[in-house]
Amino acid sequence: MYAIISTGGKQYKVAKGDVFDVEKLDAQPGDEVKLDVLLLNDGKQVLVDAATLAKKKVTCKVVDQHKGDKQLVFKFQKRKRYSRKKGHRQNLTKLEVTGMPRITSAAAKTASTDAE
Repeated sequence: MYAIISTGGKQYKVAKGDVFDVEKLDAQPGDEVKLDVLLLNDGKQVLVDAATLAKKKVTCKVVDQHKGDKQLVFKFQKRKRYSRKKGHRQNLTKLEVTGMPRITSAAAKTASTDAE
C-alpha cells in the first residue's frame, strides 16, 4: 500500500514506516503532521478521485529539523575572466509515515461510478 502526497510544491511516494526529507515545515520534533493525498493504492485498487481524497490524510511524525547537503552555484563566462562560486544548504524536515488512510469499498464504488 502506498500513497502519493504533496508538500512544499513537490510530490512524494510514501508507504507506512518510510522516512523522508521535505522542505522545512513549522513543526517541532515529535509533532504530528497531516499531509494531503493525491493518489492512494492498496495493491488491488487505485483511488484518484479528488473529492474522495480531500477527506483522507497521511499522518507523519516529525523526526528532525536539519540542513541538507551543500548545493553549489557556479557562474562562469569564458574569455572574460569571470567566475563566481556560491552555495547554500536548504533547511529540511525529516518525516516518518505513521498512518495511512484506507480505501473503503464505498469510496471505490463511488469513484468507479463517477468514471463511467
